[in-house]
Amino acid sequence: MSVYDPWPSVRRFAAHLDEVNGTGDHEVAMRLVKLTEEIGEVSQAYIGYVGQNPRKGVTHSREDVAAELCDVVITAMVALCSFADDPARALQDKIEKVDARYMER
Repeated sequence: MSVYDPWPSVRRFAAHLDEVNGTGDHEVAMRLVKLTEEIGEVSQAYIGYVGQNPRKGVTHSREDVAAELCDVVITAMVALCSFADDPARALQDKIEKVDARYMER
């Protein structure tokens, strides 16, 4: 089984944003705002998937929801690059802590 490492791509995305938009407090805040926007798109896709809006009906697929969730993950990973010197290690440490709580059950 091949394991994909997303961090080289994520670091390129973050470096590009750093180059184009800078790294100041405002830019960091905008990366967090972008995360909120992406979460809203997940909600919109899910509403469309279940047909919650009677005027529009079913407008999205399960795959659309999955794609929007992926956008959230990528956006969060890019934002994490602004807060951790080693974002991959920070994420791994957090996953291990959460996993340890599940293992205690």
